[in-house]
Amino acid sequence: MSAHPLPPLTPVAGAPWLIDRLTNGHPVAAFGVRGARTPEIARLAKASGHEVIWVDLEHSTMPIDVAGQICACALDIGIMPLVRVPEREYGVIGRLLDAGAMGIIAPRVETAAQAADIVAACRFAPHGHRSAIGTLPLVQYRRMPADTLYRAADQATLVKVLVESPLGIRNMAEIAAVPGVGLLAIGTNDLSAELGVPGDFRDPAVRAAHEAALAACRAAGKPLAIGGISDAAYSAELVRLGAAPLLMTAIDTDLLLAAAQARAAQAFATLS
Repeated sequence: MSAHPLPPLTPVAGAPWLIDRLTNGHPVAAFGVRGARTPEIARLAKASGHEVIWVDLEHSTMPIDVAGQICACALDIGIMPLVRVPEREYGVIGRLLDAGAMGIIAPRVETAAQAADIVAACRFAPHGHRSAIGTLPLVQYRRMPADTLYRAADQATLVKVLVESPLGIRNMAEIAAVPGVGLLAIGTNDLSAELGVPGDFRDPAVRAAHEAALAACRAAGKPLAIGGISDAAYSAELVRLGAAPLLMTAIDTDLLLAAAQARAAQAFATLS
């Protein structure tokens, strides 16, 4: 009796796909998850036209197993799952990647050494110290030679570093030059607060930081996303200046609040 044939591996859109899209100026919509606790949120993200979903463990109490289930679902339905880990909690990175995350967002990176530590946590030896494992959701749990598996995982896994402080901006050129860092980003909310102008995205000091970071990443040949800005016109201006068009469209908690407020207003309006 012949062996039961396995279906072909489904191609996974990982780091090379996202970096290529952003580098070439193609917008990518990303949906944030902070409050949801079931994989259905990944299906809703895809149904609404998002190609990336990112799970926020920095600003939520979400358990790791829930984050892993959301990532695994996203991987299965063809959108790229990323996880923002809590600051400096690198030990959780391997577990999230083993569960199905296709990339890690590391907050508050201020030095090249910190960026290198994050890369090492995301890469198998000899390029890092991610713990060896027999198979992964990335390859639909197929068994294959270890070097083949690890090479595929290293190539597909995105390392995104989030710079949120004046020190990080000053070190941006060195951070961008770290091998394995695929995408850089600025968290403007935190940056503006540390510059003494919280929420003032157009302050000259904030603008100077954005321009310096763009120049550093341009020189390194790596995309820079600039987020944490509620001013849509300014965000569009930054994209025209060279910022990566990674569109952080919404976080589920904000979206739910906006929808609930709109529905409540509509309900009361029908009575007037």
